[in-house]
Amino acid sequence: MPGGHSQEYYSGGRPPAYPNSGPMNSYGSYKGPDSGTLGGAQSSFTYDELMGITEGFSRQNIIGEGGFGAVYKGHLPDGRIVAVKQLKAGSGQGEREFRAEVDIISRVHHRHLVSLVGYCIADAQRLLVYEFVPNNTLEHHIHTPGLPVLDWSKRVRIAIGAARGLAYLHEDCHPKIIHRDIKSANILLDDVYEAQVADFGLAKLSNDISTHVSTRVMGTFGYMAPEYASSGKLTDRSDVFSFGVVLLELVTGRRPVEASQDDSLVEWARPLIASAIETGDFSELADPRLEKRYVESEMFRMAETAAACVRHSANKRPRMVQVLRALDTDGDMPDINNGVKVGQSTIFEANSDLQKFRMLALGGDDTADYSMYSGSMNSRAEILPPKPPPGWSGESETRAINPRKW
Repeated sequence: MPGGHSQEYYSGGRPPAYPNSGPMNSYGSYKGPDSGTLGGAQSSFTYDELMGITEGFSRQNIIGEGGFGAVYKGHLPDGRIVAVKQLKAGSGQGEREFRAEVDIISRVHHRHLVSLVGYCIADAQRLLVYEFVPNNTLEHHIHTPGLPVLDWSKRVRIAIGAARGLAYLHEDCHPKIIHRDIKSANILLDDVYEAQVADFGLAKLSNDISTHVSTRVMGTFGYMAPEYASSGKLTDRSDVFSFGVVLLELVTGRRPVEASQDDSLVEWARPLIASAIETGDFSELADPRLEKRYVESEMFRMAETAAACVRHSANKRPRMVQVLRALDTDGDMPDINNGVKVGQSTIFEANSDLQKFRMLALGGDDTADYSMYSGSMNSRAEILPPKPPPGWSGESETRAINPRKW
């Protein structure tokens, strides 16, 4: 792109495309140019510029890798540190469509969302430049051996902050932005453990979701909602399911899928949540590293909210604004279950859905990319989930489908 940093998409004030995203919206503080974070301006970059600030996309500068591409740490000439995401080729998106969607995403400003600094279009290359958040990811702090235990108050703060960011995307943005890859690795933390959700534009940048159906299902093993895995039907409740898995990580300290276990985290947690909510005893469910150092009312609230989020029936899950209200309340907890008791869930009333899952689980479609999930179904027939393949790293577009009974 000629002109270096000359093209600015955002110059201050309230973004015109987002009439509800003013300085004090329902889901957290507005983070715009006046916040002083990165100046607020979105710019185009040349490929050579991004090559320079990442030292030629050196592997030493990689700070993350996933289904959408690699992320590199870079240093801008003015001293700012950024994260450069190099999207994998093959999105099929033209320059005009990419620019239009970058324009939408560049207008999104919230203190619990990572800000977009700029972009690059160079032949088939598509790159996004985000602000750098210094304290690594939630996944790093929960699952890296040898680190200090993430204390309970930080876990609650992280859950509420991430919920605020997602509620903003779902409720305050017009058109609505669906993340599609919510996971602990995409929740970044600053130095005081405030959460910032990253990669919130990639779903829209990689596929046209105006019809809410993706021709290629992409996501991360262990987090993907069952209806999205089976049909590509993408809604805001798909994000809610994934966020529920993150809540279970915060509660239990477990990974979404362990190579040594047959059950996913959701499957493992379902009966324990139902029992804990009934008895008030969370000792089997809670992360043992916490050594019972948590506020019981907050543990109850987070566990019940997680259970509601990971229901198989998408229309039985709460909206993100309901999730936020359930987590961020000091009084009586609102009804997060939409009238459905924990432990009671239905899915796939249509036989065709069940048949699809059987076919996918037993093979026969080498072109499909899917993710593990769990749950209940009306039929007593069960399909046992395969274990992750040897050497699986935990992040991919992976085949594995299998409903289980709650």
